Amino acid sequence: MSFGELGTGALIVYLIGLAGVAELARRLRRDGSASDHFLASRDLGVFVLFLTLYATAYSGNSLLGYPGEAYRRGFSWIMATGFMMSIIVCFHILVPKLRPLAVRHRFVTPGDFVRFRFAGEPGADALRAAVAVLMAVALANFLFAQLKAMGEMAELVTDGIVTYELGVVVLAAMILVYETLGGMRAVAWTDAAQGVLMLVGLAALGTWLLVAAGGLEALTTSIRDVREEATFVPLATEQANWASTIVLLGLASIIYPQAIQRVYAARDGRTLKRSFALMTFMPLTTTLVVTLIGLAAIPRFAGLGEVEADRVMPLLLGEWAEVGPLYAAAAIAVFLGALAAIMSTADSVLLSLGSLLADDLLRGSDGQAAGADLGKKIAAGIMVAMVVVAMAARDVTLWGLIELKMELLIQCVPVFLVALHWRGLRARPALAGIAVGTAIAVAGLVFDAKRIGGVHIGVIGLCANLAVACVASRLSAYRPDSRSPV
Repeated sequence: MSFGELGTGALIVYLIGLAGVAELARRLRRDGSASDHFLASRDLGVFVLFLTLYATAYSGNSLLGYPGEAYRRGFSWIMATGFMMSIIVCFHILVPKLRPLAVRHRFVTPGDFVRFRFAGEPGADALRAAVAVLMAVALANFLFAQLKAMGEMAELVTDGIVTYELGVVVLAAMILVYETLGGMRAVAWTDAAQGVLMLVGLAALGTWLLVAAGGLEALTTSIRDVREEATFVPLATEQANWASTIVLLGLASIIYPQAIQRVYAARDGRTLKRSFALMTFMPLTTTLVVTLIGLAAIPRFAGLGEVEADRVMPLLLGEWAEVGPLYAAAAIAVFLGALAAIMSTADSVLLSLGSLLADDLLRGSDGQAAGADLGKKIAAGIMVAMVVVAMAARDVTLWGLIELKMELLIQCVPVFLVALHWRGLRARPALAGIAVGTAIAVAGLVFDAKRIGGVHIGVIGLCANLAVACVASRLSAYRPDSRSPV
């Protein structure tokens, strides 16, 4: 049996398993409320919460985009481990203050915090809507990236038996089914299984690559022989880009709606602390390994183009499978782990998009939530639209998509981090800051000025955003009748 046939069989078995999880989660749901559907009744324990955080954080971007970027950049991409660690550090700035408020006031979406924090202020509704729009755009981008990664992975590992288009459609339909039936509960359970698969698979592939290359020193030598510049010490501009990427990814990642909703969904504060403690080590076991995968591909697959570089992971799986039956089985395990991680991120993004649009954009000023049913319908519509986009726009790099969404998402940071730690931030100045920062980020993208001196245009936009929001808040004539609730 060929590797493509093995991959197809494994894919079918995996999808059947997902359908079983969806049905089980449907039977165990407690009610039809938004809290139960979107947050699993706020009852995720340490093990499940940790694995759903892990599987969501390490997505198609990580498992296909990061090896692709390592292939393009060479050893300078070792910074990826650093910026993934920065995410955990930044969570410790957000969570201690946000979590108690979320429990006390029963937040479901990020917009619930914005509504609570700026309640009664002029411009509060417009601020909530602006945050929701930026988050929705970022999530739609993220969902597109996952669909693209799923299609690429399915086509390459099944050796074309499952085409890119068929992979996108079938896997997207499965995500929609188990999310609609089981909500966050089904998403979290599938994430847990997917997280275990990914950990085992990446450990096996990383070990094989090092052994086959003859060790890290021999790998470095072979890379230097093929593309010497890939081993150079980074120049000052590249080092500035390292620092900028740490800021961009560290700050923007913690206000992903799906990440915030997992903070809300934890059983208690102790559970959340233990889960984040475990997450601290994941960059070393995941990001470092996928970087190694990209580096190992340089001497093996010389001459890949910008877009083709995102396919080095499945190309390596195919090569690994040819060594023998045992290796083929291990390659299938990695394939399922990678695909599982991609799907776990896609389902989390879709769930958050449905709740975000239903609750934060369509919710009235009277505070009545649109509900879980509307969120499901919106999620279905978005999934269909993104499948169409994934079919039409295949030739983009995953890292380019990551940068695009982060440049916009980071403009929401002051509304959360600054508002949590400084009572003086006002709604209208915060809205003006978002407008300025977003305008700078969009202008940079439109005029292809994505970095200035190595610094991301979104980070520059954030600096302007913060300056406008903070200075204008100090000068604002509006003062609330009582102390800010935060």
